[in-house]
Amino acid sequence: MGKTTEDLRAKTDDQLSEQLGELKREAFNLRFQAATSQLEKPSRVRTVRRSIARIKTVQNERARSAAK
Repeated sequence: MGKTTEDLRAKTDDQLSEQLGELKREAFNLRFQAATSQLEKPSRVRTVRRSIARIKTVQNERARSAAK
C-alpha cells in the first residue's frame, strides 16, 4: 500500500472506510499466518498496522473538524 497521509486526505470518507476494512482483514490474516508459522513477510505486519493508524488519524481529524 505505502500510502502517505496526503494521499489519504484526498480520499472520501467512504473510500477510507473501505480501505480500513481491507487492511483490518489483511491484519487478521497476517496474525493468523504468524500464529501458524506461515508468515512469509513479517515486515508486512508493521506496514499494515501503520496504514491502519494513518487512516484512523485522518478519520479522527475529520470528525474533530466537523464537531467544531
